[in-house]
Amino acid sequence: MEEREELDNRVALITGAARRVGAVIARTLHARGMNVVLHYRSSGNEAEALREQLNAIRPHSAITCPCDLHQTQALDILIEQSAQAWGRLDALVNNASTFYPTPVGAITEAHWDDLVGSNLKAPLFLSQAAAPHLKKHRGCIINIADIHAGRPLKNYTVYSIAKAGLVMLTKSLARELGPEIRVNAVAPGAIMWPEKELDEIVKQRIIAGTALKRQGEPGDVARAVLFLIRDADYISGEVITVDGGRGLSD
Repeated sequence: MEEREELDNRVALITGAARRVGAVIARTLHARGMNVVLHYRSSGNEAEALREQLNAIRPHSAITCPCDLHQTQALDILIEQSAQAWGRLDALVNNASTFYPTPVGAITEAHWDDLVGSNLKAPLFLSQAAAPHLKKHRGCIINIADIHAGRPLKNYTVYSIAKAGLVMLTKSLARELGPEIRVNAVAPGAIMWPEKELDEIVKQRIIAGTALKRQGEPGDVARAVLFLIRDADYISGEVITVDGGRGLSD
């Protein structure tokens, strides 16, 4: 019961919260008493269904906010809507991401704008807009990075660059926004397979490369986010890797 009371009435904005890992993060924070703002771009049906489920558990504890994160001028509005819903903002979880291959020789400026826009530019400008609200309550920012920020994924050059930038953004914001705001990141490994199905042999090779010899689950990422919000009062500028020890492989 004590854990629930610690987060009661606090507010978290989770980008890309309608599905996959983002939805699990939202459910996890909500279960610990937080009110949640569920951002989505095109997954409106899933976002509304999740909102209804959470509000059935605790009335007026979840809202949805649509926004195209590539529209920089709309990001201030998203933050203001989030802060106004319950009169405060305590956590920003930059989870929304775009992921697809961009092999060298086929990279276009549109690829760059799309991948860097969603994985790096939007988190920067959302964090900047959220900072005044977060400072009032000594809140935090959590960026969902990727193990490939440090170990580039072949044929995913632009994505890897963007996630590497997100890790540096995490460290830079931690210096800029302290002491009032803590900024950290979570770097998942093999948690959920890409929506474009991978070959089963590739999947098994990835799992074999982990120390734990198994795939993770979205809850592993969500619990790391919860830890950084609830329990990590003296941690800032760090990246928690959630990859089952995959980074130990050659």
